[in-house]
Amino acid sequence: RNVVKQVVDVVEVTRGDDTRHNLHQMARIWKAYAFMILTDNHGDIPYTEAGKGFLEEIIAPKYDTQQSIYMDIMKELEEASAALDPSKDRVTSEILYGGDVAKWKKFGYSLLFRAAMRLTKVDPATAQTFVTKAVNGGLIASNADNAVTRHSALYNNWVSNHLAAREKTNYYLTEPFVDFLKENDDPRLPIFAVRHVGASSGTEQVTARQSSDPDKQIGMPMGYDDVSIATTFAAKGVVSLWDYTQANFNTVLQLDAPEFHVTYAQTQFLLAEAAHRGWVTGSAETYFENGVRAALEQVAAYGTASVIPPDKIEAYVAAHPLRPGRELEDINTQYWVASFLCGPELFANFRRSDFPALKKNPYPGSELQGEDFIRRIPYPDSEIVVNQANLNEAISRQGPNTISTRVWWDKK
Repeated sequence: RNVVKQVVDVVEVTRGDDTRHNLHQMARIWKAYAFMILTDNHGDIPYTEAGKGFLEEIIAPKYDTQQSIYMDIMKELEEASAALDPSKDRVTSEILYGGDVAKWKKFGYSLLFRAAMRLTKVDPATAQTFVTKAVNGGLIASNADNAVTRHSALYNNWVSNHLAAREKTNYYLTEPFVDFLKENDDPRLPIFAVRHVGASSGTEQVTARQSSDPDKQIGMPMGYDDVSIATTFAAKGVVSLWDYTQANFNTVLQLDAPEFHVTYAQTQFLLAEAAHRGWVTGSAETYFENGVRAALEQVAAYGTASVIPPDKIEAYVAAHPLRPGRELEDINTQYWVASFLCGPELFANFRRSDFPALKKNPYPGSELQGEDFIRRIPYPDSEIVVNQANLNEAISRQGPNTISTRVWWDKK
């Protein structure tokens, strides 16, 4: 809520102010990024009236349709990216690019590209039109262009603070993810993963037990709660639930670990898919190879211990070419791995592409109805209290407020 309130305020107070021209365009891009996450998660949401409680005294904003939101997001990204002007104000205090207008343009157009590709199921013609606009505008061209929030001992990575501190004993890497990395000899596995070997309780998850040896990683199987999980211990070779593999506290979950928003690797994978669909020029195979290589090089941002030697990178790239007839699977499965810890983007691209080819969670208490996977996040209960009439109108239009209801672009 704070992000929406603050970014909407920046957009409005800088509108028409030529001394803050670029700040206005950057805020439009960041606003589009924030609302894209919200609508991808929930579907129809307040958009045109959101964040205007102070500005216009709108305390019960209407819900806009996801289709109208996406069309406006793409319009905003196209216009704002084109309007960025290196001859105007340099916003050196912003934390993504230090005011580098050229990089902001690439970020804006790459986010437009991502938004356009979201529509591949529901409106491929519009998707292709905006893909062309984004590519012509100029996309992120290397890892140096990545949109990334950097952290420090004072400004902590929130995900790291949550998973490696307050909730350290409660989160584990899943068996499908760990097994995929192991089966493919992925050099990112020891960077992504750590296991407290033999830990029989949370208090035994100590440094002395930590191992990132790929051969020792055991992902937590799906379908169990904290009681029934005990039935898996003997077969999986662990002594307790605390003995399963977790995200690595020494690399990706350091408190000063960077947080990636839009990356060169992700953009190259989307280009590979667009090329496969015939929407852009160039080789899908080359874009795919570039994406795999960039994803492996990107993890060096987690520190010197996370640098993968060039020979290992090239060996992995050579061993994982884009396979004829399985292009969409290969592209979006690698997108899955390359987007590790980018939760909203992982969730959205999985629903958009239906890859990786995961098995349904067999948990017997599932609330899913008619679906194998969660399709959206329900609206928060707080909306019932503060905005019930507009919430009910959105539910009547979109469908039940459940995890099984598909959002507009997630067409069967």
